[in-house]
Amino acid sequence: MPLFRYKAVNEMGKNITGVIDADSYPQAKERLRKQQILVTQIASLKSHLKVALDGALLLNFTREFGQLQKAGLPVYESLVTIEEKYRGHKSHPLFLDLCDRLKSGSSLSLALKKYPESFDPVFLSMVESAEQTGALATVFDELSNLINKQRKLKKKLYAALLYPAFLALFAFLVTFSLLYFVIPSMRDLFEGRTLHPLTETVLSLSNFVTSHGFSLLTVFSSLGVLLFLFFRSPQGKLLREEALLKLPFIKTILIQAALVRFTRSLSLLMGGGVPLVQALNLSRRVIGLAVLEKVIQEAEEKIMEGKSLSSVLKESERIPPLVTRIMSIAEETGKTIPMLQSIAEIYDEELENQLSQITLLLQPALLLILGAVIGLILLSVLLPMTDVSSFVSN
Repeated sequence: MPLFRYKAVNEMGKNITGVIDADSYPQAKERLRKQQILVTQIASLKSHLKVALDGALLLNFTREFGQLQKAGLPVYESLVTIEEKYRGHKSHPLFLDLCDRLKSGSSLSLALKKYPESFDPVFLSMVESAEQTGALATVFDELSNLINKQRKLKKKLYAALLYPAFLALFAFLVTFSLLYFVIPSMRDLFEGRTLHPLTETVLSLSNFVTSHGFSLLTVFSSLGVLLFLFFRSPQGKLLREEALLKLPFIKTILIQAALVRFTRSLSLLMGGGVPLVQALNLSRRVIGLAVLEKVIQEAEEKIMEGKSLSSVLKESERIPPLVTRIMSIAEETGKTIPMLQSIAEIYDEELENQLSQITLLLQPALLLILGAVIGLILLSVLLPMTDVSSFVSN
């Protein structure tokens, strides 16, 4: 059935909004009227239904659907149960639309493909494979574990960057405030006196910031927005990656995080019966690092020519020797899937250690820089008020 979003007034006189499924506008209005709801606005939702599940909601949906499948509920009934739970939620139209598509005869994988912003290629491929084997409960359980681990990995990366970024922003704001507000208020104290070069430098910088403060903020804000938009473009992402991959510690973190995502996805797909080349193609889309995506794309072509995955990966300098060595052993013993999982666990642990070390180093370093900047500004103010300036000059 088509979906309709409505605005209405309930019997208590409160404004409400919601979504309802019906065959037509009149039927939707009639169903709402029977609920003693006065409709003020109603429109078809199908044409502009753009709903995406965030990470937490996607994890909940995957976990709950898998649990309902384990309990023996049919696919449609499982979706209806989830749809009822999320009524009133902003993502409710998505679940309602999925129910409607299944009721119309669509398969679950085809229904999920209508929302690529929520369900990535790995998710969709696993569901499609599970429909053929009848193992939806097992596959959704594995997918929930994969999503949970990916969210934890993302949280680790954000946590490692958040505190240093906050300190850097705080240092900038404190420095700007001192130069824009504090120093100008004390300028009269320095008139007619011989000043130390440090004091003269800080006063000149303060005069410049005071005179062009609004312009500076506008330039920095505009530059920040432009850089943000540029780095979201394909060319900008590539340039950003190339720059970051030249930094020793950052390079290691980016490659390790990409390898964790790739090996976990690849092991899950191969465990679900997806052929190697197709699994590589799907896993490549969740790597998030263009350099490694190119390596895997070249590997797909060479594997179709008869080469092994380990020999192809060994040709790339971006792939650590540990990965190729483990993959070579896995191909010889026929234990590729557990070996891929082992690689993911190894680099997940290493990544956590790397992030902890960088955080421990960055925090005191930034605090020292902040203290040094503020200390220099305060020293420049104190020098003219004491005899230290003359002592330094001599």
